[in-house]
Amino acid sequence: MTGVDRQTFLRAVGLGVAAAALAGPPAAAVAAPGTRPLLIGTYTDGPNAGKGVTLGGWQPSTGVVTAGDVLAVANPSFFARSPMGGHVYAVDEQGDGRVTALAVSRARLEVVNSQSSMGAGPTHLCVAPGGRHLLTANYDSGSVAVHPIAADGSLLPASDLVQHTGSGPDPDRQRGPHAHQVTPDPVGEYLHAVDLGTDSVYAYRLDPETGRLALHHQARLPAGSGPRHVAFHPTSRFAYVACELGNIVSVCSYRDGVLTAVREVPATTVDVPGVRNYPAEILVSADGRHVYLSNRGADSVAVFAVAADGGLMPLTAPSCGGSWPRHIGLDPTGQYLFCANQNSGTVTSFAVDPVAGGLTPVGTPLATPSPVCTLAL
Repeated sequence: MTGVDRQTFLRAVGLGVAAAALAGPPAAAVAAPGTRPLLIGTYTDGPNAGKGVTLGGWQPSTGVVTAGDVLAVANPSFFARSPMGGHVYAVDEQGDGRVTALAVSRARLEVVNSQSSMGAGPTHLCVAPGGRHLLTANYDSGSVAVHPIAADGSLLPASDLVQHTGSGPDPDRQRGPHAHQVTPDPVGEYLHAVDLGTDSVYAYRLDPETGRLALHHQARLPAGSGPRHVAFHPTSRFAYVACELGNIVSVCSYRDGVLTAVREVPATTVDVPGVRNYPAEILVSADGRHVYLSNRGADSVAVFAVAADGGLMPLTAPSCGGSWPRHIGLDPTGQYLFCANQNSGTVTSFAVDPVAGGLTPVGTPLATPSPVCTLAL
């Protein structure tokens, strides 16, 4: 690779991304009683490093988050749950990337096995519809890997690796491809890889028998926008792309695996003097009425209303309750939103207004080192 890689860039802005694995046996972690599981992933190297995956909990009646035991996994910066139940998969975001299978229940978490991600700096992964394959986005090397999933939930050696090519105009972040996310559309017919380095979203078909990917379409977003993550509207008619470098949300139409950029919406309506804003995670509510976006720099969670034509109207942008909100996630019921604030070392919880979409802080922020992702089960 040429230019500034992900680890170098994130250290430059004080994020301390990990580059080395943790040693130790795959010991089990145990959740606090009386709660539902909340997995918290941390960076395990750099300033204020964590130790792996915390098996915390959240209270269904209040949304309050509690701490739990920690399972040693290197840099588990994103999680994906199997639709078959019983297993969760984590990226090990490091130079020699890996993906790890975890067995999970209401009270227990343990490592099953791991495989090479076939690339460097994996940042995102998803389980393909049907539950038979895991797809991983390797940011530093700009590739997407496919791993078959065995009947016991363990990961088999990779069945395919797709390498992106190209670049963008940003001399520091876009000298080569940087696959940042891979996710299915609501129907499950196509899998989409968002590439920050090439300003593109690639749509693939997955052959369920061979575990190989075939490119269907490459959607090009504005040059230099640096797309990070895409979230689909439940109707499958629209999609929203958080563009990290452009500080925008790209509103797209969607049909038959083809994304088409229609308009751009500012990621935040409030600029912090002297601070550049980097949009991170984007979500669409289950009813399709609201979109949520975490803003690193502005340190807010922007709330948008979805118009009938798929457009976005900004409603509010409350404080994330910490610093550098790298990830936000909704619980399975959609009642609560959890925010992983990396630089302040806190996980905050918000009650979601089911009608207006607004966010109200609940409980006391949970202190935990370098949190970068949550998954409520």
